[in-house]
Amino acid sequence: MQDSTAEISETILSVNNIEVIYDHVILVLKGVSLHVPKGGIVALLGANGAGKTTTLKAISNLLQAERGVVSKGNIEFRGEQVQALSPNELVRRGCIQVMEGRHCFGHLSIHENLLTGAFTRKDGAAAIRQDMEMVYDYFPRLRERRNSQAGYTSGGEQQMCAIGRALMSRPAMILLDEPSMGLAPQLVEEIFDIVRQLNQDTGVSFLLAEQNTNIALKYATYGYILESGRVVLDGDGAALRENADVKEFYLGTGGEGRRSFRDVKHYKRRKRWLA
Repeated sequence: MQDSTAEISETILSVNNIEVIYDHVILVLKGVSLHVPKGGIVALLGANGAGKTTTLKAISNLLQAERGVVSKGNIEFRGEQVQALSPNELVRRGCIQVMEGRHCFGHLSIHENLLTGAFTRKDGAAAIRQDMEMVYDYFPRLRERRNSQAGYTSGGEQQMCAIGRALMSRPAMILLDEPSMGLAPQLVEEIFDIVRQLNQDTGVSFLLAEQNTNIALKYATYGYILESGRVVLDGDGAALRENADVKEFYLGTGGEGRRSFRDVKHYKRRKRWLA
């Protein structure tokens, strides 16, 4: 296990005041800034449509396929600006995204899906076999279903396969989009437990986008809350879980239903996008 204290002091990802526009006219992200420490788990929180997936796609350079572009700001991974790189170049540098909805190759077996994650590697078959065994150790269900066609496995198994496939690229950082979507609570806990174990054992950093604020803040060391394409609140995961506004608006303990931070007159949002 790596020294988590040493890891946490270094920033692996910096998103600096970015704006994202679709179709040259639709402004989706408005001055978003966030940072992920090396060896950390950071949660990107907010309701559906808040801009979480767009933020991850801006980082992984997948916007172009959807006619989106980072029009302002910059993104640094391991100290270098990366917004001009292609997605596969970014994967080679150690940053990979696990897409929302799992997106396994349904006609391939679980084993074949995992092998596709190693397509950028040039360190030989023995190293790939070793990492395959590591993935199977973390996800014993995948070992049991290794010869099964992925399209006929359960949603939880497909999510495990998608994360395992990302691990096969030997990443320094994984962008994980809505890992809890469509899964039973017990499976969600199991997957998040594995994510935390992976983080502790291998030092892989995680930026995870989640609507399930309660589960995300249970595992994240730090969190950012997005509303309408802007960061409206950020802080340590434990502190956010105890924040009265977060409890009321996102954890369902305020008694008045979910409202927006914009509705709270006493709340002073940090206007970093104006900086």
